[in-house]
Amino acid sequence: HGARFAPAAVAAGAAAVLTDPAGAELLAGADLGVPVLVAADVPALLGRLAAELYGLPGQTLGTFAVTGTNGKTTVAFMVDHALRALGRTTGLIGTVEVRVGDRAVPATLTTPQPADLQALLAAMVDAGVDDLVMEVSSHALALGRVEPLVYDVAGFTNLTQDHLDFHGDLESYFQAKAGLFAPARSRRGVALVDDAWGRRLVEQARAAGTPTVALAVTAAADVPADWRVEDVRVDATGTAFTLAHTDGRTLRATTAMPGTFNLANAALAAAMVLESGVDPAALQRALDATGGLSPAVPGRMEQLSDAPRVLVDFAHNTDALAQALAALRPTTTGRLVVLFGAAGERDRTKRPEMGRVAAEAADVVVVTDDDPHDEPPAQIRAEVLAGARAVRGATVREIALRAEAIRTVVLEARAEDTVLVAGRGHETVQEIAGTAHQLDDRDEVRAALAQRTGGPE
Repeated sequence: HGARFAPAAVAAGAAAVLTDPAGAELLAGADLGVPVLVAADVPALLGRLAAELYGLPGQTLGTFAVTGTNGKTTVAFMVDHALRALGRTTGLIGTVEVRVGDRAVPATLTTPQPADLQALLAAMVDAGVDDLVMEVSSHALALGRVEPLVYDVAGFTNLTQDHLDFHGDLESYFQAKAGLFAPARSRRGVALVDDAWGRRLVEQARAAGTPTVALAVTAAADVPADWRVEDVRVDATGTAFTLAHTDGRTLRATTAMPGTFNLANAALAAAMVLESGVDPAALQRALDATGGLSPAVPGRMEQLSDAPRVLVDFAHNTDALAQALAALRPTTTGRLVVLFGAAGERDRTKRPEMGRVAAEAADVVVVTDDDPHDEPPAQIRAEVLAGARAVRGATVREIALRAEAIRTVVLEARAEDTVLVAGRGHETVQEIAGTAHQLDDRDEVRAALAQRTGGPE
């Protein structure tokens, strides 16, 4: 328990100790010489205290939040891109990047700890930032990290099986996400209703008193929706679509990012900006002048070569992996090759399912290590392989070391093949048995591509 470090913190200059009842028991009888505050929800209270200390910075920013299992990072980048296209100065907080205006700072968590978050918001205010765009994870919502922020617009992407090691079951996972759409947390919501979870979220948020609009992309025509995607055109340059509201507002937008899931991401980002009060004509002009909703998102369907086509993506659960492969299949003239693994000490139930969907969707499956953490890597691979090898006729290989696996598949790929390196995306550190190893999938791909052409690695 962190309370064990209280004496050291006081010795280093702490003016008070904030802890929970368990921490108070550990400190019983200790003469720290400073006040000891006890609260049931320490992160929430810490967030409120930090906000007061920094002058309530969240109240002076326009605030946008995105939650959901998959797509948070891409939607956040797209909202940020649209706001910047409109001439706004933005701050971005998420899995890949934390940015204050044009200055990037290191990111460690999808959603920072309460005091760190408020310090970031204060830095944004000092830097003249107009709008904050941030990813809000289910962990952050469950642990109260975003207190006391109230977002102007919150967006919901989807809910699929992930993080059950933390939440226990899908219902608890959903309720953590839904907490973002409570009146105390968001003033307005936009939710994709292509699945039942999104439709339920809209109903629950509205019942709680948060005005929340429904956005349909692939949902059937009889699914009620305020915003709907129409007139979708797909070609070699990307996807064009019309976003239409029942009140007559429309927007024609494009994205170069492949796949139906990125169409949904783009539509959600546009709807969130429009629901903040931006005039559709102004957003139309801004997007037309800046190439549509096509920001470069590190490690998100990031293409590193054309022949063979090699992409790196963060897809690390069953649904994300299936969608990424489905997006690549129509434009693959040769073999579709996927390389991935599963993280250790995380939801084990998804491992065989990831193997199965990969073997069903790809021509060649290569199972390798992801981040084993303190779990035996061979055991993790075996669970993934069991699902993959259960698919009749599947070509499945096991190459334990990830760098070796990447080099092998890139060197063996034919010019007409597509290779998807999935699971880690932008990440640069692989944790094995408590030791952090530098490993960037993109760097490994580039080295292998250089070896193919005889250039320097």
